[in-house]
Amino acid sequence: MGLYLGCFRKYVTRKYFFFVSLTEKEISSDWFVTVKTERKGKCPEEGWSESTIELFLNELAVMDSNNFLGNCGVGEREGRVASSLVARRHYRLIHGIGRSGDIAAIQPKATGSSLLNKLTNSVVLDILKLSGVRSVTSCFVVPMATGMSLTLCFLTLRHKRPKGRYIIWPRIDQKSCFKAMITAGFEPVVVENILEGDELRTDMEAVERKVQELGAENILCIHSTTSCFAPRVPDRLEELATMSAKYDIPHVVNNAYGVQSSKCMHLIQQGARVGRIDAFVQSLDKNFMVPVGGAIIAGFNESFIQEISRMYPGRASASPSLDVLITLLTLGASGYRKLLAEQKEMYTYLAQELKRLAAAHGERLLHTPHNPISLAMSLDDLQTQSGKSVTQLGSMLFTRQVSGARVVALGNKQMVSGHMFSGFMSHSEAYPHPYLNAASAVGITRDDVTLCIKRLDKCLKSLRKESSARSGSPIPLTGQEDHAGE
Repeated sequence: MGLYLGCFRKYVTRKYFFFVSLTEKEISSDWFVTVKTERKGKCPEEGWSESTIELFLNELAVMDSNNFLGNCGVGEREGRVASSLVARRHYRLIHGIGRSGDIAAIQPKATGSSLLNKLTNSVVLDILKLSGVRSVTSCFVVPMATGMSLTLCFLTLRHKRPKGRYIIWPRIDQKSCFKAMITAGFEPVVVENILEGDELRTDMEAVERKVQELGAENILCIHSTTSCFAPRVPDRLEELATMSAKYDIPHVVNNAYGVQSSKCMHLIQQGARVGRIDAFVQSLDKNFMVPVGGAIIAGFNESFIQEISRMYPGRASASPSLDVLITLLTLGASGYRKLLAEQKEMYTYLAQELKRLAAAHGERLLHTPHNPISLAMSLDDLQTQSGKSVTQLGSMLFTRQVSGARVVALGNKQMVSGHMFSGFMSHSEAYPHPYLNAASAVGITRDDVTLCIKRLDKCLKSLRKESSARSGSPIPLTGQEDHAGE
């Protein structure tokens, strides 16, 4: 049960490093390091202490050439750092990950950083399986946010489908995933969602019509989404995956903050089981509470995921890998499971509180049972009082330090990379309700929900009073409103 660090044919053993072992494999004439996972390479069940993690990172750092005593660097990239503060911030792991032609390649002068990269990808793969995608075979952390990571997937598919010009995309009003297709040089084919009750769902008939109209050989891929803002709900992944297999069209899933949801991960697992999913992409910050700047690209065909990693040009920052590895070693598998359980609990609590508040103000919680993270409350009564009150509510919440809540008015139009979206932010050309959106994301606390509801209640009361003053006629309170949010 040891961790063996191989460098210059010498090994250091620490009894508390139990989750990975290394075997010798010649990389150049002098350097040897490769990861042997077997049943290891997994996230430890219980989290490590900070001192243990720091010792571990220091052990990795001394394996990089910039930290060798007596090292004489005469190249243009020797891991030199002018600021000791910067060096400490990165634990002296300065070389980054990958080589000039492959982000997954081992650097001869940076064995510690290379090992960090291998370990991170192995631990993250274990967490993806733990979260519900049991059959995933490969993944890697990329130092780009979700949008650019999707772009990397599309550019890789270009070589497999030279005739592919179009990407079929069930609409979701989030700029980065739309611009990811434009940046990669493809033409998004926007498929409007259909309204089922309060929910916006994938129009499968419209998707298939587009496939038949354009011709399967001219379509690069289908680009679907799991995690999204209510009242839009996750795409019908099983049906889209089946259609992708039927027409032999690649399928890329935007799973931006879906790792934290067992429902979203189940959709991916089932989609891969019954049909075709080539890659799914998720954000590090949204799912693992680390700084913005990294994502995970994962899939069920190891060779294709490796092909995507080789498409990344040049070396890359190790910071996202370092951040997520530290976080997962701190939490352990049991700690991450606890966070997932708390997310579900807080979702129920947020739904209860929003429903109660909505009733107190003559509104209602929109019925979106297929969305496991995000909720929406109608603002129909507020719209009736004053059209400006809806947008004003969003500003009031922000100035009162309620972040993340989205207020969506009717009739917004937005030009995004040359495409005009009607009803922008509502995922629909004509959604029937203005609404406020809030999410129960991983890490949210009961205090967050309670304080949000209290401040939202005050804002709604204030807007009601302003509207009453303008009209000159008082608006009666409901019996529940006096106590809402207390």
